[in-house]
Amino acid sequence: MSKLATNFLEESQLKAKDLNHRNTINFNIGKYNAAVKNGKLQFSELMTARERAKNTKWRAIEHLDKSLEDFEMNFTRRGGKVIWAEDAQHAREEILAICKAKNCKTVVKSKSMATEEIHINAFLEENGIESIETDLGEYIQQMDNEPPYHIVTPAMHKSKEDIAQLFHEKLGTEPALNPEQLTLVARDKLRKKYLEAEVGITGANFIIADIGGIAVTENEGNGRLTTTFPKTHIALVGIEKVIPSLSDLALFWPLLATFGTGQKVTSYNTILSGPKQETEPDGPDEMYVILIDNGRTNILADTVARESLYCIRCGSCLNACPVYKNIGGHTYKTTYSGPIGAVITPHLRGMEEYMHLSYASSLCGNCTEVCPVRINLHELLLHNRHKAVEENYTSGSEKMAWFGWKQVSLSRRMMNLVSGNTKNFFMKRFFRKAWGEDDRELPIFSPKSFNQLWKEKRGGK
Repeated sequence: MSKLATNFLEESQLKAKDLNHRNTINFNIGKYNAAVKNGKLQFSELMTARERAKNTKWRAIEHLDKSLEDFEMNFTRRGGKVIWAEDAQHAREEILAICKAKNCKTVVKSKSMATEEIHINAFLEENGIESIETDLGEYIQQMDNEPPYHIVTPAMHKSKEDIAQLFHEKLGTEPALNPEQLTLVARDKLRKKYLEAEVGITGANFIIADIGGIAVTENEGNGRLTTTFPKTHIALVGIEKVIPSLSDLALFWPLLATFGTGQKVTSYNTILSGPKQETEPDGPDEMYVILIDNGRTNILADTVARESLYCIRCGSCLNACPVYKNIGGHTYKTTYSGPIGAVITPHLRGMEEYMHLSYASSLCGNCTEVCPVRINLHELLLHNRHKAVEENYTSGSEKMAWFGWKQVSLSRRMMNLVSGNTKNFFMKRFFRKAWGEDDRELPIFSPKSFNQLWKEKRGGK
């Protein structure tokens, strides 16, 4: 077992016992569930909408090369610049080169999981450039030196009291401020940064191929400020975010809003198709879109796992997952947590080191049930497990154990030879720690199997 897997198991066990964490998460997810239930009412045929969205993403991914080339052609026609980044290091270097060319001292960022993926904040800080998160949840997490806890709600694990205390410690505010007061404090601090920043960095929820634009969805308005005040705008976007047409947003924006936050439509939806034009009053003088691979073509090459590229990052599978709700987002030690993270991370960062994530699932199928684009997440988790075995990343002792289990399971005589007492001995000897040493009772096997009892009842028949 890798060190990452060992640490994951240890931290999972600790976090699962943290009742304060569980109460906070259950409270926040409970509010989310209530909102989503109401949001879904806007769809007269919800299942049809989800199937259409899946089919649209299928078409976009199956023709990904052409879709991206169409985007580049249309985007550059309006003065935008496209950069293709093979991996995280390449993307970081390109962003740094742009910042240095602009003599940049301060960068403002809106929420972006792609920038978290390449750890851009730390990289810019190492190179003498201040990088400020402007989304409130991300701002809180940056202030606390933590990565996002959740794809959509970065500070979901913090209560309002936790955040008030954090502001008190870091910003010197009163320790009992309410959420509205805390928001006003953050607003006052961040507004000054928009005026100072030479460069604004965002992600994008969608790449629109036919018009050469990107769509940015948010609820705070910080995304619009990030793309308007600085003279240079950089958008870092995963290549899988492409959709064929502007008209597709009529389907994807409501789905993302409903399954992401329970809204009918998100508060701010912006389409950006290049730098400011001569007839336009505001916007950046220069706009760059960096299309990042960083392992995504590994997923594209796997015809089964390819379906995971349909993800629109709504976070609904995280909120539905019983494992995520018990162990939390930080335990995964990856940019993308929960079921979708467990599916894609082994392909993005290596099966050998991250295959353990695909086993962190009850396979209940709830993630698949709630996915707005109907990705078969629980089946893809099984696919990853199969690949891990096929590629010989499992240990020899594990292979021998499963081989022995298979032989016994195929033979009723051998199964009856192993008595209940023998099974109980093996459970105590080898599974005590795995089952949970503190608060879980080991199952007790009956001295006789059902097969033996049935034979005795029927006189040996």
